[in-house]
Amino acid sequence: MARLLSVNVGLPRHVPWHDRTVYTGVWKQSVPGPQTVRRLNIDGDGQGDLQGHGGEQRAVLVYQIDSYRYWQEHFGRDDFGYGQFGENFTVDGLADDEVCIGDRYRIGTAVFEVTQPRVTCYRVGMRMGEPQMAALLVSHHRPGFYFRVLTEGQVTAGDEIVRVVRGPEGVTVAEIDALLYLPGHRPEDRERIARARRIPALSPGWQSSLQTLLDQGAGTGTAGGNPALNAAAGAPKPAWPGFRPMRVTAITRESRDIFSLTFTGERDEPLPVPLAGQFLTLRLHPPSQGAPLIRSYSLSGPPDGSRYRITVKHEPHGRASGQLSEHVHEGDLLDVAAPRGTFTLAPGDDPVLLVSGGVGVTPEMAMLHALAAERSGREVWWLHGARNGAERAFAAESDALLARLPRAHAHVCYSAPLPGDRLGRDYAAAGHLSAGRFAQLGVPTRAAAYLCGPQAFLRDLHAGLVDYGIDPGLIHTETFGTEPAVTPGVTAGTEPSGPPHPPKGPPGPGPEVSFARSGLSANWDPAYASLLEFAEACDVPVRWSCRTGICHTCETGLLSGEVAYLPEPVDPPAEGNALTCCSTPRDAVVLDL
Repeated sequence: MARLLSVNVGLPRHVPWHDRTVYTGVWKQSVPGPQTVRRLNIDGDGQGDLQGHGGEQRAVLVYQIDSYRYWQEHFGRDDFGYGQFGENFTVDGLADDEVCIGDRYRIGTAVFEVTQPRVTCYRVGMRMGEPQMAALLVSHHRPGFYFRVLTEGQVTAGDEIVRVVRGPEGVTVAEIDALLYLPGHRPEDRERIARARRIPALSPGWQSSLQTLLDQGAGTGTAGGNPALNAAAGAPKPAWPGFRPMRVTAITRESRDIFSLTFTGERDEPLPVPLAGQFLTLRLHPPSQGAPLIRSYSLSGPPDGSRYRITVKHEPHGRASGQLSEHVHEGDLLDVAAPRGTFTLAPGDDPVLLVSGGVGVTPEMAMLHALAAERSGREVWWLHGARNGAERAFAAESDALLARLPRAHAHVCYSAPLPGDRLGRDYAAAGHLSAGRFAQLGVPTRAAAYLCGPQAFLRDLHAGLVDYGIDPGLIHTETFGTEPAVTPGVTAGTEPSGPPHPPKGPPGPGPEVSFARSGLSANWDPAYASLLEFAEACDVPVRWSCRTGICHTCETGLLSGEVAYLPEPVDPPAEGNALTCCSTPRDAVVLDL
């Protein structure tokens, strides 16, 4: 008979960590006597990061005494106390390879349901003093799991644990954890993934991740990467490694401060066909500067194999846009990396909502070209905001493309129309494009939405679309420049002190590391344990969670160069990507950060 050995609780607190401060509830203490379990947690307990922990599906974390013994032997330690792994219940029995998702148990007067394995989080490594702990829990098949509270009640250390319902499908905690996180999906795994996905008790986040594996063809022999853990892994393999020379064949003025460059192959050879919405990365060599400038620009032309067109806004003090505007001419050769990006038009029959602000129209033009080329019968909504006619790019081109689509709708807003701009002809409404217009226009709520524009525009329109009733999973956004940082639980110590910059102190002796979105290049210093730590020292916005190569939150495009891993990730990233949390540069690298 399984038994509850200890009830462990702890409220979140601020903990110093690597010159930072982390707000975490991973430190738990055993408490005696009856304890009241409620829907979201146990009295006296709390979670510091409610994005990654806690909530109804992750109310109570469970870990087994047998795993305690396993890790004591593995690490040669004898200093473990109850709550050592951040768990609420330390139990004798309920092994991860025996407990199934959907199992229900009665403990004391409360009833619980198994919802998912433990979240792969760096904070268990903090608590254990073992930085690799998050990856080890997965690779050694001992993650632990979460309970949902079906019936609130009281539990006491020593209570028997009685299974009252066996979960459907018979998928164990260890099995489902391996299906998501471990490599080597075989064709027969596809049915296992589908079976696990069907379990009603499985938390929505895990259901979504497993559905992504099914949608992306897991278990069918597809190459590399895990799109269920990071969308960057779902992109096609880059058409060529690093940079190759391409010839500028046309330079076109699109508006007052926006222009396009069209490229062909150096010898006019056929080009790999990009996906509508992808971008190119350019490496520029200004004559007056030693370090190259590396920037990414969205493709805006027809997605075909004859030519590539990118579109650039000439910023007043933009070094790269200035170089392109003032010093690049037709016939010049530029270094270009292969098309990349996951902000791409998905096939389907549902309505398409293309929403853009300013130069954010660029990738949406490629999507509009793709829809027009196939004479799509989908309902297409083209919503665009610009200051006025002088600053609106692609006005005539977009109108012509929309005219080829039988179910197209267009609505263009000018926030500061000029005297020559005519209402009803050049634009539909004065003012900013806002979420309030969706209902007025009758935008269908089942549409797949694609948003591109300034940060504030994306934030407001994304929230507006959700409030309007569009499924958040159908809203796709593209950010020009750096993406928002993800540093779970960190409350102090990582706030950028300004724009990205080289690390403090003398330049490192290693190869050049370039951050394409941040516009920064600096020489690698082996004093840093990983590219992630190096990026943090440069105040480059970064995204991470486990810091051990298991969760893939840090996976990013490796535009050029090679990296070495230490430790080796449990599941390698997709080809053409890198896990920055556990990699260092072998040679000069360019990262999509």
